[in-house]
Amino acid sequence: MAEETIGDSGSAAARLLYRSVLFICAANTARSVMAEYIMKRELAARGLEEVVVRSAGIAPFARDGSLVSLDTRITLREDGIDISDEAKSIALRRHPELLAEADLILAMTEKQAIDLRANFMSDSERPIYTLREFAGEKGDVEDPWLEGLEVWVACREEIKRLLPAVIDRMLDES
Repeated sequence: MAEETIGDSGSAAARLLYRSVLFICAANTARSVMAEYIMKRELAARGLEEVVVRSAGIAPFARDGSLVSLDTRITLREDGIDISDEAKSIALRRHPELLAEADLILAMTEKQAIDLRANFMSDSERPIYTLREFAGEKGDVEDPWLEGLEVWVACREEIKRLLPAVIDRMLDES
């Protein structure tokens, strides 16, 4: 963990246990992108803009530079988050430095967390969680790919519900 004190010891920024977050999903075109942008908004609302939030895809089919899903962009736009129509995915295998730069790594599924530990991490002691696990719940955030817009909205709402607990846990409340 990268605990750091900045400014007023009572401020939220002063109590941050994690200064950078990396969200992982299969292709980095849906869930991890939603989590990245929703978390950025939530952090800004709490005055924690200094936290670096990124996302990447872990699956063999993840491609650097693929366009973020239109369904992702529509689903975020409906919630007041407008990302560029040119937003692109990041393939983790092409950008392993993202792992080294992240204090907190959150996968969308347990399978992705296991794959990350087995194939990308040389340091097995580094903590990797699923998003739901770090928020204090069990289970995966399921992929809305090839589903109707209502499933995409449900996925977005699940991520929105989980992120406040994630941010609360990122703060040292001791």
